[in-house]
Amino acid sequence: MDFDSLTAPIEGADHREIGGVQLDIARAGDGRVKRTIYPAGFRWSRDMKAVSGTELCQHAHVGFLARGSIGIQYGDGCRREFTAPQVVAIEPGHEGWVIGDQDAVMIEFDFERDSVRRLGMPDGHRH
Repeated sequence: MDFDSLTAPIEGADHREIGGVQLDIARAGDGRVKRTIYPAGFRWSRDMKAVSGTELCQHAHVGFLARGSIGIQYGDGCRREFTAPQVVAIEPGHEGWVIGDQDAVMIEFDFERDSVRRLGMPDGHRH
């Protein structure tokens, strides 16, 4: 298999696996930069809901989808699809899944529990 710098180990990053999702997290000033690898077949309600203990994902996701495609649906039924290369901004209160048979790789920026406020995002989806 060829070397893939997009998914290779990141020196100095904290590596975690949660619900099949690979996370590599590095501090950057007051924030974090995360490489998140969502495996093909991933669905938040099946793979992460029990871990989070909430009906929908309550994290804001801001970053760049570098590979693959993802779909999301907010609690009000509004749906969006993102396909690499694409900038992504997803408000809290969503279901999410990987579209197709390729892993989705996203580079995210956050401020842990203060991301919504610090990034100036709404605390939930609005039309």
